[in-house]
Amino acid sequence: MPPIRCALRSLALLALALAGTSPALMAQAPGGPPIHIEADLRDAPRNLVHARLVIPAAPGPLTLYYPKWIPGEHSPSGPVRDLAGLHFRAGGQEIPWHRDPLDMFALELDVPAGAAAIEVQLDNLSPVAGGNFSAGPSTSVALAMLSWNTIVLYPGGRPAEQITFEPSVVLPAGWGHASGLQIAAEEPGKVRYAPVSLVRLIDSPVLAGANFRRVELPGAGRAHAIDVAADSPGALVTPPGFAEAYARLVAEAKALFGAQHYAHYDWLLSLSDHVEHFGLEHHESSDDRMDERTLLEEARRNNLASLLAHEYVHSWNGKFRRPAGLVRDDYQQPYDTGLLWVYEGLTQYLTQLLPVRAGLWSLDYGRERLALIAANLEYQAGRRWRPLADTATAAQILYGVRSYWRSWRRGTDFYDESVLIWMEVDAGLRRASKGSRSLDDFCHAFHGGAENGPELKPYTFDEVVATLGSVAPGDWRGLLDQRLQATGEHAPLSGLEAAGWKLVFDDKPNAALTDREKIDDSVDVSYSLGFNVDKTGMITDVRVGSPADQAGVAPGAKLLAIDGLAYSDDRLAEAVAASPQRQAPIELLLQSGEAFRSFRLDYHGGARYPHLVRNDQPDLLTVMQAPRVRPARPAKGH
Repeated sequence: MPPIRCALRSLALLALALAGTSPALMAQAPGGPPIHIEADLRDAPRNLVHARLVIPAAPGPLTLYYPKWIPGEHSPSGPVRDLAGLHFRAGGQEIPWHRDPLDMFALELDVPAGAAAIEVQLDNLSPVAGGNFSAGPSTSVALAMLSWNTIVLYPGGRPAEQITFEPSVVLPAGWGHASGLQIAAEEPGKVRYAPVSLVRLIDSPVLAGANFRRVELPGAGRAHAIDVAADSPGALVTPPGFAEAYARLVAEAKALFGAQHYAHYDWLLSLSDHVEHFGLEHHESSDDRMDERTLLEEARRNNLASLLAHEYVHSWNGKFRRPAGLVRDDYQQPYDTGLLWVYEGLTQYLTQLLPVRAGLWSLDYGRERLALIAANLEYQAGRRWRPLADTATAAQILYGVRSYWRSWRRGTDFYDESVLIWMEVDAGLRRASKGSRSLDDFCHAFHGGAENGPELKPYTFDEVVATLGSVAPGDWRGLLDQRLQATGEHAPLSGLEAAGWKLVFDDKPNAALTDREKIDDSVDVSYSLGFNVDKTGMITDVRVGSPADQAGVAPGAKLLAIDGLAYSDDRLAEAVAASPQRQAPIELLLQSGEAFRSFRLDYHGGARYPHLVRNDQPDLLTVMQAPRVRPARPAKGH
């Protein structure tokens, strides 16, 4: 888009956001003749997804686009390199095509005279390793998650919400399926969906699998379900009270926001050790991917509660309300991700509250997770040179970065550091209003309103500040600017302290860290020796300024021995625990490539794990995490 036109569009979006109006991109009726798209998943167990499209087209030059910037992925992550088997035909005749040499996502061809449409055949090669989000592994021998952006081509010249698609999916025999799309017709092995805009299509992935189960949530009003596809039948087993607990999550979210901007909601949960693990938000569903044994182990279920709560909150904060810089007419224009500290950061803060409010986590466990977040940020040396605002602006290059020297580079810290910032805002609102108002009131005002189904209302930083000011007086712009732009030695822990708690370290293991080590099969001695070790003995990161860093240890080296004895997780833990009683440094033998070297770590501080303890301020954190919905009273006689 030319710069002048970009500027005009930005001004228009700004005016819309400030006026509180909505372009209602999700609600507009798409126009023009529909594009037929059929996804064939019968080869998904071989990591192949076949697709056929019929695109109405007039004779002459035609440019088709493959989606580049994918909503929720915050980067130009469309997996165009996995596009294969591409053919264009009209009237049975092959049409030559070529790629725009300056735009890898644009394909150019000439529609022959007399043709009213072209037929497109293509494959998506689902990778078996590597790639982020929908560009990562999405299939196994028993399941498939279909992200429509991986098989879509669309013509330019019209906004995406005005391009109509008629989608359908062909399934392997016996596979179950779920999607946010409305089913128009179903027959054995094939599902046809009602016509939708391109925006709604890309916003509505399809989960399918040989081992499939739909868990409907009781008493949640409109339909809510957790649809599960797993690599084995046993992985579908849910613990007692599972559905009821997530029904409470729905109730708590409704109490928080005051409205539901969807007709129904489905968590599309893939349980496999062979797909990329992440969550991706949509208006009426979410793409949630975790390990095969997630439902069977408590540590993984704790992690699941975080993932499902986070993606659910995005239905309000990220889909219904979205920064104006993330609103575009199509999928080729770059995003301005500067407000991800609201989009992702506020969501991450609410993710620390809602599972506790719903009873998915205990109060103690919720505090342990907050302590782990605060400790990781306190040991993030990269804050000396990179402000938090830059981690949001640079999001497109920070997703998927290697773990090596992460604490010095900084990654997508706008997720977790914003937890501390929004807690500070929450505590400030409560203090300024003498306890009568809180961030809940902000969420209700900012994300509530009329229930019109999926729609989009963009916003700016100015609207965030103005809404906070309408809840309680304060210099919210000054506070947020300071937290976003500051560099320095320490994490912004003042919000945690204003909520009545402080970060401490002792030798008692942190429950959330224990869960993470169990899930990752790793050992984290970040707060003592200053490094992490994976299940192979590889050092995945070294904290700048730590004893390991001062001794010259580098990430990527393999830990072979401790004090002259072969490495084991237990020996590492024992050496750290015994360090206060020993005079000699801890000696590590490391292998880097073909080189073997010994390193002496002069550390005598013992095991160190993060926790929260009360300070002398009122306990606001417990109030923040308290349920907003009273549990239903049991019927008489029970």
